[in-house]
Amino acid sequence: MSNDRSGPSRRGFLGTATLATAATMAIPPATSQTPSGPFVLTQSDPASTAAPNPEPPKRRDWTQPDAMAIPKEGYFKYEQGRYGPLYPRTPANYGFTIIAKIKPGREETVRRYGKTIEDGIAGDPTILAPLKLHYLRWVLFDIGSDTYFMYQGIFDTDFDKYTEDAIALFTKTGINTVFENLEGFPMDWKTNAPAFVKFVRDHQRPSFLEYGEYPYATADEIKKALRVKAALGGMLDQMQ
Repeated sequence: MSNDRSGPSRRGFLGTATLATAATMAIPPATSQTPSGPFVLTQSDPASTAAPNPEPPKRRDWTQPDAMAIPKEGYFKYEQGRYGPLYPRTPANYGFTIIAKIKPGREETVRRYGKTIEDGIAGDPTILAPLKLHYLRWVLFDIGSDTYFMYQGIFDTDFDKYTEDAIALFTKTGINTVFENLEGFPMDWKTNAPAFVKFVRDHQRPSFLEYGEYPYATADEIKKALRVKAALGGMLDQMQ
């Protein structure tokens, strides 16, 4: 008696079904330029005019890896936002890298704060949900006798909204920001959002290249696709 089974294997079926369902994540092609999107491809300053022959808009296609080289200013064309120039959405989505010197003797305090965040997430996995984060990476490093803190984050909101949402989140939860341990940070940050945002902008170091293996996909879209995959896996397990 043959053990051969006609039709696709469970693994093949799952992979095909997952890809088919994940196709709903595709972000439609852009039809026009948007100030904060990745389609503003001419560099200028407030006093200059746009380039006479700008490049055509790039398609947002999560199925094709994409990269974006960014000018040292952090934007292609100056567009005034609520607190300063708008930074573009890249294939890696929005994000920033903040580098600032920590106050003398605060290194262990900063390191302990990492444990505070770990414990907070363990107690409530949704505690940082308003920030629409993909990931955070914190680094401490020395330059001479001084210790610096580097805060790297990738998220789905724009630069300024992320900062405003962070202020609201920390105020609501009662958790103080790790930035209190950085030199020059405004200690009235809970009631002075512009000063908080100014500190972040003053210490932002723009990327000059960002790459996305699945560009422009949001964290919610990625989690949706993984939920679909898990549901299909459970369904196929029941069919065995």
